[in-house]
Amino acid sequence: MYNKIKNFITKADGAITVDWVVLCAAIVFFALMIVTATRDGTVDLADRTIVMKPGGS
Repeated sequence: MYNKIKNFITKADGAITVDWVVLCAAIVFFALMIVTATRDGTVDLADRTIVMKPGGS
């Protein structure tokens, strides 16, 4: 039993897959954070632009 656990811990098979999954999850998380952070300001700016009259505010 000890040898099986030791072999499981020391093997590197599949480690790159785990790295890629974590990396892709982090990229998606940060992209969603950026979209969420800028969404409200963008919608507000678009609303103010639509309401703005030529030659004044």
